[in-house]
Amino acid sequence: MIRILSIVWDFDPVFFSFGSLDIRYYGLMWVLAILAGAKLFDSFCRREGLPEKVSESIFLYGTLATIIGARLGHCLFYDPVEYLSRPWTIITGFRDGGLASHGAAIGLLIGLWLFSRKNKLPYIWSLDRIMIAVGIGGAFVRLGNLFNSEIFGTATTLPWGFEFVRSYKWVTEFAPAAVHPTQIYEALCYLATFALLAWLYYARDMARRRPGVLFGIGLEGIFLTRFFIEFIKTEQEAFERGWTLDMGQWLSIPFILLGVYMIWRGVSQPERVPAPVVRTAKKRKR
Repeated sequence: MIRILSIVWDFDPVFFSFGSLDIRYYGLMWVLAILAGAKLFDSFCRREGLPEKVSESIFLYGTLATIIGARLGHCLFYDPVEYLSRPWTIITGFRDGGLASHGAAIGLLIGLWLFSRKNKLPYIWSLDRIMIAVGIGGAFVRLGNLFNSEIFGTATTLPWGFEFVRSYKWVTEFAPAAVHPTQIYEALCYLATFALLAWLYYARDMARRRPGVLFGIGLEGIFLTRFFIEFIKTEQEAFERGWTLDMGQWLSIPFILLGVYMIWRGVSQPERVPAPVVRTAKKRKR
């Protein structure tokens, strides 16, 4: 329902239920993010003439590393006292929520290193291509936050402000004022990053001509977005109140600096002449 100067967001976050088990849109968005990444890697491998086992193994290494990293990142970055005093809740409390994008990034970097060793590929090959998948995946996850009515922004009088009527935080701290739908802001920026990286990969063959540049651009697109949008986002934890920069911004700075270095490194080296793209036809099932 739309009111003058605000949008009332009364979205049921539960997709469907099996008895007492709720399947939420947030979880569905994570599944879509993982499937999109797997599909893209399959496209990269076919385009570059790599065996099918390479694209199959990224699903294992990338998925597990991302989920484990996201969970551990939330527990250690945002509530270390709670989880270190009761470490079993890292697993048992998984259904209560708590996944951190910075933890997912660290986990994915480790998983890609293992993936690259397993398949005897240069680490930078994996990093360049995974950023394309991260762009679309990040957009899906932020839509999941929107469906959960969580991680929104501060009060606003803009006509696209949202009233998250299912959020206890909004009801107790902001009602009846509308707030910035920062989930949508981030999702749109991540989609733009994905579109740019996909164009550079498919149309400009940037990954093979200048290794490292796609990875650097992807880091800037993801973490610069996160850094600036955090200024209008409400704090996720009480301990962040009063900070000039919140936890998400402090954790973004190393990735932003790494992105700048990777872009500089890629453009400062001689441009490579890639081999012709391999066009492989899909086998039809009978």
